[in-house]
Amino acid sequence: MNIMHAIIKTLLFSFLAMVPTLTMAQDLDPVLKDLIHKGLEKNHQINANRLEGEQAKIDQQLAKSVFLPKVTFNGSFTRLNDDITFDHETQVLLKETQKLVIKEALGLPFNAPFPENIPLQDAPNLQDKNILKSSVDVDWVLFSGLEASNALKASKHKEASLNYVGMAEKDKLALQIIEAYDKLALVKASKQVLDNTENYLNEQAFYVNKAIENGLTTPISRKKIELAQQQLEAKKLEFEHNNILLIEVLHQLTGEARENLRMLQPQLASFVVASNANIEKRYEVKALEEAEKATLYKAKMEKSNFIPKVAMKGHYEFIEDDLSLLDPKWYVGVGVRWNIFDGNHARLKSKQTALEGQKYRDKIEEAEEMISLSIIKSELEYQSAQQNTLIVKKEIEIANETYELVNKQYKNNLTSITELLDALNDVEKANFKLQESYFNERRALANMLHAKGTLTY
Repeated sequence: MNIMHAIIKTLLFSFLAMVPTLTMAQDLDPVLKDLIHKGLEKNHQINANRLEGEQAKIDQQLAKSVFLPKVTFNGSFTRLNDDITFDHETQVLLKETQKLVIKEALGLPFNAPFPENIPLQDAPNLQDKNILKSSVDVDWVLFSGLEASNALKASKHKEASLNYVGMAEKDKLALQIIEAYDKLALVKASKQVLDNTENYLNEQAFYVNKAIENGLTTPISRKKIELAQQQLEAKKLEFEHNNILLIEVLHQLTGEARENLRMLQPQLASFVVASNANIEKRYEVKALEEAEKATLYKAKMEKSNFIPKVAMKGHYEFIEDDLSLLDPKWYVGVGVRWNIFDGNHARLKSKQTALEGQKYRDKIEEAEEMISLSIIKSELEYQSAQQNTLIVKKEIEIANETYELVNKQYKNNLTSITELLDALNDVEKANFKLQESYFNERRALANMLHAKGTLTY
């Protein structure tokens, strides 16, 4: 009896040691924080959102590049079937005009015959049949009709929206990792309770066997101990399966090696945080607001199609020999393009995009209503979880006192081993419930902080 009493004291002390101290801040386990950060780096959806943000930055650069000059170098060689020349009548006219000019220069009368010893120059070709060209062109948008500037603003708000979407995804992933980690802590705590119970049952089996040998009890007591041991093995197998499953879940979420996850020894701890803590705007709402702004600037960009656009054009020829008589060596010009009427295409596109912005406004209002409801719900759940923890602690107190009473009765042969095992089982169940209550309390707190937009990790 003295040996059994000492074992029972040890078991009760182990139960009490498992009750964690309260933490007065949102202070996550450093190991858990490390797992969350690894999960954030591994998650495919978060990486996809990051890449979409990079694409939005490139869209901004594209919008800015509209105002940069475009320089193009050109080179070509063309061979025509023949030279391009004046027609016969024009060539005759040009030769006769040469004769008149020469006569006038020599002081000959208008109707005097032309001297035969003076050569005449043939009319030059309009374009030789062999054409070699090399040139450079410069195109420069001076004013885009506010189209490029509105596109730039729309891209900036789109990038901000994608960043907020990524942050919201990070919060969701953090909640998943915290929950899996806390479940692992619950399994570890339950395993410790079962190990202590196993030690007690082994000692009790030894005591019952000795009692049977001395005729102090019947074999039925040994069968009851054996049944309790088999039930304990079934519980241990269930918790081992849960442990394997949770390690696999954490491995998938974080990419951490399974060997390292198996060595974790997380513990549940109760957080005490004021339920009236500050409320921050959720990332989901911020993402919708930025998306709404992006659509508004997109609508302005499409509407600006009616504003005149101004651009400059420049051209320079490096090779003059093969230019036609009509080709300039270089030129510079400024042009205006003004879409007076495009069949209402731009106006309808702008209206369509504006309606998309109104849809975002409705989504924002809906999200705010749902978040307000979730805050109230999470606060109530957190208060209920705290109250449940107090109730379970009272149950533990009653179970311990009941066990002490039954134990004394059993030592004085006033009760059976069945009632003693039932009392110990009640203590075990109460301590299980306390760990589950801590788990539920932490879940409710994490959900409340997430609902209020103040979850940190």
